[in-house]
Amino acid sequence: MNLISKSLIVFFVSAGCFFYSAHSSAQSVQLKNAVVLTSASVPAPMHETVYKIIREEIAARSGMQLKRADKWPSKQTPVIAIALSSDKELLGVTVPVIDNESSAMFLPEGFRVVSGQINQQHIIWIIGADSRGVLFGAGWLLRNLRWGNRFITLNGPVDEVSSPDYPIRGHQLGYRTTANSYDAWTPEQFEQYIRDLTIFGTNSIEGIPFHEDDEPSPHFKIPAAEMRIKLSEICRSYDLDYWVWTPATFDLKDKDKRKAELEMHEAFYKACPRLDHIFFPGGDPGNNHPSEVMPFLKDLHERLIKYHPNGKIWISLQGFNEEEVDYFYQYLKKNQPAWLEGVVTGPGSPPVAETRFRLPSQFKHRQYPDITHSVRCEFPVTQWDQAYALTLGRESVNPRPIAFSKIQRTLGVFTDGFVSYSDGAHDDINKVIWSTGGWDKRKNINEVLEEYVRYFFKSGIEKEVSAGVLALEQNWKGPLAENGGVEATFSFWRNLEKQNPELLRNWRWQMLLLRAYYDTYTRRRLIYEQELEQRANSILAASKPADFMSAMDSALDIVNQADKKPISPELRKRIVDLCGMLYESVGLQTSVPKYKANGYERGAVLDFVDYPLNNRWWLTDEFEKIRKMKDRAEAYQRL
Repeated sequence: MNLISKSLIVFFVSAGCFFYSAHSSAQSVQLKNAVVLTSASVPAPMHETVYKIIREEIAARSGMQLKRADKWPSKQTPVIAIALSSDKELLGVTVPVIDNESSAMFLPEGFRVVSGQINQQHIIWIIGADSRGVLFGAGWLLRNLRWGNRFITLNGPVDEVSSPDYPIRGHQLGYRTTANSYDAWTPEQFEQYIRDLTIFGTNSIEGIPFHEDDEPSPHFKIPAAEMRIKLSEICRSYDLDYWVWTPATFDLKDKDKRKAELEMHEAFYKACPRLDHIFFPGGDPGNNHPSEVMPFLKDLHERLIKYHPNGKIWISLQGFNEEEVDYFYQYLKKNQPAWLEGVVTGPGSPPVAETRFRLPSQFKHRQYPDITHSVRCEFPVTQWDQAYALTLGRESVNPRPIAFSKIQRTLGVFTDGFVSYSDGAHDDINKVIWSTGGWDKRKNINEVLEEYVRYFFKSGIEKEVSAGVLALEQNWKGPLAENGGVEATFSFWRNLEKQNPELLRNWRWQMLLLRAYYDTYTRRRLIYEQELEQRANSILAASKPADFMSAMDSALDIVNQADKKPISPELRKRIVDLCGMLYESVGLQTSVPKYKANGYERGAVLDFVDYPLNNRWWLTDEFEKIRKMKDRAEAYQRL
């Protein structure tokens, strides 16, 4: 919702006149020395969590600690007042609730953030429909504050009333060996990242709880068995749904293994302080027929509700063949399983629209979008140059705001929301795009990116950096050698880098810089190495039977100048430095040998930074075959 447009709205409250002036700059609220008042009706643990979030995030950006108050302070002191929409008053002051129960501030997770004055005292109200409404109202406020050293300002007046378009808005954060960064995080880092996601409207977190200690990551800070409980505790503190992804990679007909799996699940359920949803992928991995899967899930549900009475079971049809998909729908029709909450559609599933059409209306439908990969995946980058595919590969830093906004708006209408597939922090912007789109499917992408920049970087550079992010997405469009915009984008980011040196410690900033440097270095190499090959081909084409052996030597010498006389070594050095910074700041593993990435497809972009963009390796192999040929005439013909 836009800022309030009426010129004057008057609310008479018990402590005086609470008013708003839509065009008065005087209504901007300076929050220096402000205090936080929280209604006793805000339930635990959100009562403590929301104050902790506001205090810590404001302190991190401004250096100022907002204190908590248990009564209204003097009128010179600004107040952030937190209440529920069911509250009539807060410590004697009337809560400014809209007199309309169909208003978004009364809907699940809805909120109102409104600024005004009582007897010249500035007040910002965060009024939530429920615990989550308070959380997301605080998130809206934090995204819209202007920051600086020793100052915090809310440009106003504001009156934001909002509730989400989709009830499920989440992301998978798997503490597992195959992740490119999550496996290096501490519980504190997970909490901070989960908090960051909630600021932008996330209400669900999905873990991967089982078997990760069988072959633990060298980066694990604590055992996976401990981290899965830590994630549950964090979700409880932030009132987030805790999902877990739990495939069965064995034959469910094996009674002993089936029994052991059920016991493992039950022990985990019992240990979790909060657990809301079990997501069982039908395949990817797994290879069981639904005739075995459905009874197994029913048994899981019986164990789940012993410890979490409102726990839900979900299944995906990933990897199912046509017969198995048909069997599943016949099972639903025949058995009407009340224990099944819904179906998840992800990579390898039947189409989203078809699933919603075939799924009986009583069952919910969740999307499981792959927002983490760029090639050989559910949503590959369109018109992606091979040079990028060979170097950046499947799992690089990949902000795709325009593409994913379009995908979400197209497919989301067939679902009740999403929990994304993610294997690391490299897709951070994509998570924010999906979270905000799940809250408000009409929200402008530029506005989302500007809030992202303001919250994670600083005020005053929102439009420039947002434009820079969009430009990085355009770097990936079409033939790379012909895309002169890559150099323009690099120049733009170099200026941003020089103008904002204090942001270099920020891992999100480091990621965007890495892409700007890497894209440019790859383009320059592509042009340079292709030109070398053209020169080599000219020598080969001009060779004669008497000198073709020396022509091969000359041709190889030319194409191998890519290694001997590399172009733009200063860019390569900066890429190496940024990869090192990212490993230190967020555990991003960009190399298998250097940073112990799990595999070369797992974000190891540093290992491919010099991957040939001409055919010098192939020419070397072919020339060796030609040299071994005994008949010189045939050898020349082969060349």
